[in-house]
Amino acid sequence: MEVLINFWQSTGLASLTMQAVIMIVLACTFLYLAIAKGYEPYLLIPIASGMLLVNLPVTGLMEEGGLFYYLYQGTKLGIYPPLIFLCVGASTDFGPLIANPKSIFLGAAAQFGIFFTFIGAFLLNDFIPGIHFTPQEAASVAIIGGADGPTALYLTSQLAPHILGAIAIAAYSYMALVPIIQPPIMKALTTEAERQVKMDQLRPVSKREKIIFPIVVIIFTVLLLPSAAALIGMLMLGNLIKESGVVPKLTSVLTDTFMYIITILLGLTVGATAKGEVFLTAQTLSIVVLGLVAFSVGTASGVLFGKLMYRLSGGKINPLIGSAGVSAVPMAARVSQKVGQSVNPANFLLMHAMGPNVAGVIGSAVAAGLLLNFFQ
Repeated sequence: MEVLINFWQSTGLASLTMQAVIMIVLACTFLYLAIAKGYEPYLLIPIASGMLLVNLPVTGLMEEGGLFYYLYQGTKLGIYPPLIFLCVGASTDFGPLIANPKSIFLGAAAQFGIFFTFIGAFLLNDFIPGIHFTPQEAASVAIIGGADGPTALYLTSQLAPHILGAIAIAAYSYMALVPIIQPPIMKALTTEAERQVKMDQLRPVSKREKIIFPIVVIIFTVLLLPSAAALIGMLMLGNLIKESGVVPKLTSVLTDTFMYIITILLGLTVGATAKGEVFLTAQTLSIVVLGLVAFSVGTASGVLFGKLMYRLSGGKINPLIGSAGVSAVPMAARVSQKVGQSVNPANFLLMHAMGPNVAGVIGSAVAAGLLLNFFQ
């Protein structure tokens, strides 16, 4: 009997709590969305797996000496996010942005959700008992509105690492749910006539322009905002490697093997921070809600600025591409294309939407640099 009792006490079943059960169910839900529904499987499968493993009792994976403890240092120290940006840069075509520079304003407009939510987080301090956000925490929550997981993780690792798990889960969840969250907002803010607008074909962009662009962006942005150097520098370095055309093997590694390795490590360790006793609190749940607000307001502000450009251009710009100003590349651009084609099957908005989409990547990194500059 003593042997049986000792065996029972050594199992995870004996230490299973209701909080752990809730998190295990949530992890399985994310796995379902990733596998059965295809929502960002490359992100959600590692995140959900990390969440599942760390909430199974007595594993010790996130304790000192455990596997995830050591892997997590790359997230905690802000190493993985800039490396992800390096890979993103190597797989991004800035041609649509170069061909239509006006689209940078749509990318900038979509960052309004970040600053709106930053103020909103402070208002919660006064109106909801038990919830309090420091400026550093509010900045980390607000950056979710940029819909850029690596940027959110990098900023939070520098300003408020103790809420990194909640920020990561919220940021990557909303990135994965872009096809569900964005279309209702886009349809509510535009008329059918606006959604039907067909845009003129973009001009061809020369190789020289594509090589000069990342160099100019690095110099201008880092001189103006040194705190954005890690993100902008890696993003543009990856793009320069791609556009140079002289190191195809480096481009191949960055866009394939290396990117997936970093994504697995980042996803697993992000999910492993979501332990039940830390995640299931009023403050954490408010982070999830505020993240949704930030993302929704960012989408709405991009669409509304698109409507303004529609009017100023005499109806030549489809306001739907403004929703792609959030930096969920390329999913947000695909959503613009899908919503536009739902009312006009001959409408092809994808390349036009990629302009504000990649501008949003730069915009979210710049916004993170601003917040770092103010609050670090």
